[in-house]
Amino acid sequence: MENLTVYIRMRQRVQVVPNQKVTLSEIAQIVAPGEIHKKVKALIIHHVKPEDKHLIVIDVIKVIQHIHNVYESIDVQTVGPAQTILEIQYEKKKLAPVYFLLVWLLLFFGSSLAIMNFHEDVSMGIVHKKIYYMITGEQNNRPLLLQIPYSFGLGIGMILFFNHLFKKRFNEEPSPLEVEMFNYQQDLDQYVIVHENKETEKKLHDT
Repeated sequence: MENLTVYIRMRQRVQVVPNQKVTLSEIAQIVAPGEIHKKVKALIIHHVKPEDKHLIVIDVIKVIQHIHNVYESIDVQTVGPAQTILEIQYEKKKLAPVYFLLVWLLLFFGSSLAIMNFHEDVSMGIVHKKIYYMITGEQNNRPLLLQIPYSFGLGIGMILFFNHLFKKRFNEEPSPLEVEMFNYQQDLDQYVIVHENKETEKKLHDT
C-alpha cells in the first residue's frame, strides 16, 4: 500500500441516530484506488452514545488518525471543510392537537396584529381614502373598492414572496426565509465548531 493517496472531503452536517456506528463514507466523500476505497469507507469513526447529547463535531484530524491506525502508509489529503457536525435525531414526540391549536392561534393573531399595527403606523386607511377620492371625486370613509382587492393582493403577495403554498413550491429559487434560515444554520454550525475546538483545547491543557 505504499505511495497510495486517499482524498477526503468532510461533509458539513450529517444526521445520525442514537447508538449508530458512523462510518467514514457517511461523513466524508472519498476518492481512493478501488480496493482501498472499499476498506477506508467502512472505517468506523464514531459510535454515537447517550452522553453525546445532540451535536457532535468530528475533526478531520480524528479521521486521519483512524485511517493511519489501520493503514500507516496511506497518504491522506483533505479538501474542503475541516469538521463535520453530527446531528443526533431522537424520536420526535407527537404534538398534541391542543398544543398545535394554541401555536396556530398564537401565530395567526400575532401576525394579524403585526400587519394591522404596520398599516396603522403608515396611515394606510387615510391613503386609501385619498386614492379613492382622487379616482372617483367622492369622499368615502370605507373605500371597500380599494380595501378588498388590497387585502387579497397582500395575501397573494406574501405567498409569492415566500414561494410556498402549503407544501407546493412555485419555482426552484429559495425563498428569502429559506436564505435567512440557511445563513442562520451556517452561523450556528460555525459557533458549534469554534466552541467545540475551545473545549477540546481546554481538556488537552488540563491533562
